[in-house]
Amino acid sequence: MKSQIRDINLAESGRQKIEWVRKNMPILRSLEDEFAQTKPFSGVRVTVSVHLEAKTAYLSKLLAIGGGEVSVTGSNPLSTQDDIAAALAADGLDVYAWYNSTPEEYHEHLNLALGYKPNIIIDDGGDLVHMVHTKRRELLPHIMGGCEETTTGVIRLKAMEKEGVLAFPMMAVNNAYCKYLFDNRYGTGQSVWDGINRTTNLVVAGKNVVVIGYGWCGKGIAMRAKGFGANVIICEIDPIKAAEAIMDGYKVMKMDDAAKHGDIYITVTGCKDVITGGHYKVIKDGAILCNAGHFDVEINIPELESMAVEKQEQRKNIMGYKMSDGRWINLLAEGRLVNLAAGDGHPAEVMDMSFALQALSAEYVLNNYRKLGNKVVDIPAEIDNKVAMMKLKAWDVSIDKLSEEQKKYLESWAE
Repeated sequence: MKSQIRDINLAESGRQKIEWVRKNMPILRSLEDEFAQTKPFSGVRVTVSVHLEAKTAYLSKLLAIGGGEVSVTGSNPLSTQDDIAAALAADGLDVYAWYNSTPEEYHEHLNLALGYKPNIIIDDGGDLVHMVHTKRRELLPHIMGGCEETTTGVIRLKAMEKEGVLAFPMMAVNNAYCKYLFDNRYGTGQSVWDGINRTTNLVVAGKNVVVIGYGWCGKGIAMRAKGFGANVIICEIDPIKAAEAIMDGYKVMKMDDAAKHGDIYITVTGCKDVITGGHYKVIKDGAILCNAGHFDVEINIPELESMAVEKQEQRKNIMGYKMSDGRWINLLAEGRLVNLAAGDGHPAEVMDMSFALQALSAEYVLNNYRKLGNKVVDIPAEIDNKVAMMKLKAWDVSIDKLSEEQKKYLESWAE
């Protein structure tokens, strides 16, 4: 099969980006040495659908070094970087993705990547798994299982498991400690603001930032906003998370109230219709809306389009919508993931941990799929701990171990 990319002549630029992240991903480099010797994916077909930028490219190359036959596609039309796709294609992987694909092209690329008849799927948001279960069911006998990167994807998988339709085991990489404590919190916290700041070139200090959703991603975004000097408002539906936000030093409001105060709004819920028509009636002139959830449904864009009397591009990746009373509301990156559609995604050092989990979890599926069952599977503690220890080693940090006497003490109920 032949790759479908924009321009193979961009390969050298992509190679430079991949080599840069490789130098800053010591865990994956260590796994590269290991996989080159053990070849755990020898004879195994792997299809990867993750935001196609440099870190994902290195993960894909790692799987190929481990012996896998790898096909790659994107997981969002605006996050694919064409030079990265070109570099992978030039280095022998089959790649089906380009930047700003139409919905039809995006789904065709997913379909082509699945043409490999994969044994292992590495997914981000659940689009590959959904396609296999709805349009490509003939592939099911070939699939041993897979791994899911995101909160949104795990939610979709859990719904499939509950309905009894999930046809193979899927590892919930997102639920691993080394994923959500670091990737979701520190990775999202930094990369979302990287995307906002490079796109708007506006100061954050002194502004009212409304973060809608206080899961681990929301915590990271709010923490970084606070560090920039913003006044942070949290909107939540979970009373425990709302109480936590208050104790973390933030104001908590309903979205209907927060809509009157915000200068910057960031949705990060995994749900639809978080910002809707009623909010557009009261949002400040010049306010900025952006989304950090996987799908572009959190901000109701059709309602914004229908209410606007004028629409004008204000700057690259900023579309302005003029309301009937003269207010302008600015939407970043078409309401898609702002950290990837308007930035480079999470820092390499953070994705080093997440993609190590992906690679090791894929190996775990390969070795255990017959006994895992058709369900969402949590990452085993030994994989989580292995990644954490590899990270500490990369930092040249050592930690203590319990003595045998201490272990006995902690396992005993006696005084």
